[in-house]
Amino acid sequence: MKYLSLLTIVLIGFLSPLNAQDAITKYFNQYVDDERFTVVYISPKMFEILGKLDIDELQDEEAQIIMDVVSELEGLRVLTTEETPLKFYEEAKSKINTKEYEVLLTVRDEGENVQFLIKDEGNTINELLLLVGGEDEFVLLSFMGNIDLDKIAQLAKKLDVKGVEHLDKLEEENNNDER
Repeated sequence: MKYLSLLTIVLIGFLSPLNAQDAITKYFNQYVDDERFTVVYISPKMFEILGKLDIDELQDEEAQIIMDVVSELEGLRVLTTEETPLKFYEEAKSKINTKEYEVLLTVRDEGENVQFLIKDEGNTINELLLLVGGEDEFVLLSFMGNIDLDKIAQLAKKLDVKGVEHLDKLEEENNNDER
């Protein structure tokens, strides 16, 4: 547990704006300084640093899960708000070319829209994009790197980052597909 706490503190300390200028980055940067939003950005360099930690020394199961995920990731962006969430959801969908992505899962339930989209090359997922819009919240979450969806879902359960609870829907769908 102490490794999880340390990792969380380190990650928060490295929040910074993105360098690339794709549509998600532009949308993210548009609201990065807006006080209505909770913003998390973990740079590729931070994931590189975390990937170099000595995994053999980590005995804690949570720390091991984190290290397994982190070693393959290159970046993470999270943008959430509870103010006019449907407006931001629709705006994000209009500004981000979702046609560049393959729809992995769509859930529309009780006024909440959840979309999981991926960019992939062959069997490798390079980006996992989560868009959530409902009456209560808007979430844009983008994982970049070599992505193992099962590991991401495990990580989501261990970290307390607003919005990642929606990854449980993806894990449920994966488990249903395997049956």
